[in-house]
Amino acid sequence: MFIGLDLGTSGLKAILINEDQTILAEATARLNVSRPHDSWSEQAPAEWIAAAEAVFDQLSSHNLSAVKAIGLSGQMHGATLLDASDEVLRPCILWNDTRSHAEAAAMDADPDWRAISGNIVFPGFTAPKLAWVRAHEPAVFDRVAKVLLPKDYLRLWLTGEHVAEMSDAAGTSWLDTGARTWSEDLLAKTGLGLSHMPHLVEGSEVSGQLRADLGQRWGFGTHVVVAGGGGDNAASGIGVGVVRAGQAFVSLGTSGVLFAANDGYQPDPGTAVHTFCHALPDTWHQMGVILSATDALNWFAQLVGQDAADLTQGLGPLQAPGKAVFAPYLGGERTPLNDATIRGALIGIEHATDTAAATRAVLEGVTFAIRDCRDALAATGTEITSLLAVGGGSKSDYWLSAIATALDTPIDIAVAGDFGGAFGAARLAIMAATGAGAEIATRPDIARSITPDPDLRAAFDDGHHRFCATQAAVKGLT
Repeated sequence: MFIGLDLGTSGLKAILINEDQTILAEATARLNVSRPHDSWSEQAPAEWIAAAEAVFDQLSSHNLSAVKAIGLSGQMHGATLLDASDEVLRPCILWNDTRSHAEAAAMDADPDWRAISGNIVFPGFTAPKLAWVRAHEPAVFDRVAKVLLPKDYLRLWLTGEHVAEMSDAAGTSWLDTGARTWSEDLLAKTGLGLSHMPHLVEGSEVSGQLRADLGQRWGFGTHVVVAGGGGDNAASGIGVGVVRAGQAFVSLGTSGVLFAANDGYQPDPGTAVHTFCHALPDTWHQMGVILSATDALNWFAQLVGQDAADLTQGLGPLQAPGKAVFAPYLGGERTPLNDATIRGALIGIEHATDTAAATRAVLEGVTFAIRDCRDALAATGTEITSLLAVGGGSKSDYWLSAIATALDTPIDIAVAGDFGGAFGAARLAIMAATGAGAEIATRPDIARSITPDPDLRAAFDDGHHRFCATQAAVKGLT
């Protein structure tokens, strides 16, 4: 048996699978986010450990003595700062924290960062967070002995080892993404060195062995290995079998992601596309990322005092975009804008704009932001030949119909099941324990496909043009 752990922003999920990749059990534990100031987003790493203990407690109702390996997936970019005794120095600064936008801009003005890392230095990435700590919390910075990503702090607890893997490390801005190694030059620009960084492995490699005391506590057998794992989106790519060029998925979670696998390294930072290592050796992936997807829908649902699922269920068949236009920039944006200060807007409303019309506008705004991501990916030379939908927002057929029509690309929906980050982490655990390769990362069976509506394609093209005009206007106000 194998376990996959996925450390998300709002919770930790665990799944238990057998060698046939059948899910035997699932467990979850909720997590909280602290926002002490505008643009801040933090979590206490101790909560991650408590959540891991909770999910292992739940899984231990099964006999775990046959578990051979554990795989890890998790939220990317977080700065977990440890002293020389591995004590946490401050709350982890999360991926959606944009306080370091000035530091990120200063780094990005130095061409070495893009040339080596293959990416824009976004405010949400790890390196500018350390620059912010160096400038604003120097006493903390001076005590930093190790910088770990969130899932890798869980690994430290599980194994006692300081280890990261390529896909997550690529989101720090310190990785030479083409060479798949830490860049001493970029670390030095942040006042750090190789000694501050964890050892690197591939996602399908062994990163350490489960501590004996933890194994005894929950009834694991001996010699349980922990796989390198992957950043949340790379692990999801493994979970849904997006591992080769042309394969892609669209994720409608808190944030929105258009993820495409690549057989080679083809960065183009100017597009604001993320070019990262994949969780498998000698493979890479690209992502267009928007910061608010279901987050935008949940914001609107709270505003009108209704449940988000109820808002989308009553929309009926797909309609042409209306006069109302929504810009989903509730906390800045990444692809293609790279703007931490831009904020959202809902314009073009009129007396006839009811709740349903405003809901459609919110869904369309996120849809058009994903189309912007598709266009940015295309500018790098990445083509999408197959597209799968994942994430909570994919439960809305209306939303998927809008995205399929806006992108003029069919979207596949998998049969019922969990094929996300935790499942991908469990697959990586199988690879680490058995030596299996990418051949086990198969696509799930497809239940059905949602095709573009040819009668509404022109209307969605026009809607996107109006969205872009709104985007320009909003940028002028921030």
